[in-house]
Amino acid sequence: MTDVRTILRQSADALGDRLEAELLLAHVLGVNRAWFFAHSDDALDAAAGVRFDALVHRRARGEPVAYITGTRDFWSMTLEVTAATLIPRPETELLVELALERLPRRGRVVDLGTGSGAIALAIAKERPDASVSAVDASGAALEVARRNAERLGLQRVRFAEGDWFAALADGGFDIVVSNPPYIEEGDEHLGQGDLRFEPISALASGSDGLDDIRRIARAAPRHLTPGGWLLLEHGWNQGPSVREVLERAGLAEPFTAQDLEGRDRVSGARHSP
Repeated sequence: MTDVRTILRQSADALGDRLEAELLLAHVLGVNRAWFFAHSDDALDAAAGVRFDALVHRRARGEPVAYITGTRDFWSMTLEVTAATLIPRPETELLVELALERLPRRGRVVDLGTGSGAIALAIAKERPDASVSAVDASGAALEVARRNAERLGLQRVRFAEGDWFAALADGGFDIVVSNPPYIEEGDEHLGQGDLRFEPISALASGSDGLDDIRRIARAAPRHLTPGGWLLLEHGWNQGPSVREVLERAGLAEPFTAQDLEGRDRVSGARHSP
């Protein structure tokens, strides 16, 4: 039998990524990655080796690690993810931070296009006083979000199925937050990497990628309290265009915030009737 150190080295060479190899082996063994420091000389039994090889082959064919393991870490949570949901990414944590900064005490917030529930559940976890709602047009995605909420003890989050604001009554939200589709239809990146496996409806939005952002911005004033904020994630080169969309929707004080790599990532504006 091969020891853990050797099989990790071999699989890391095959995948070109040591972290991914560790995540897959940890999933097979039911351990966390810290386990490898104390057990690198342990022999890997044959059955576990076969299961691990199968996962490595899936990853080598391009399937995202998160879909293979069925989980992804986001904020301070481990979330279930499936092919019905986008894979939560670290840069989206900026959207959570900006929402928390602007959310008043006992405020109301809605996450549009919640997917796995990442944004809504992170806000609910940090702000037990807040009223948090999460909306998605995909019933399959909502089921994943509901399971995540239950497992994390965040059952107070309310879920609704519908297209953006369609499932909501007008008015009452202090924060509307969304990571909507924002990639241009036909963009070559949609056929590359992890994006090949993620739901296209959650990725692409019109010829310039802004169709859904326009829809959300136009409807937002009817759903925001006076002074309430709309916060939207978008592509690195879309900051100026999104700010223009927000202004045309009648929202005030548009801004764009950069992620840790200095790229435009989130734009927002407030309702000033």
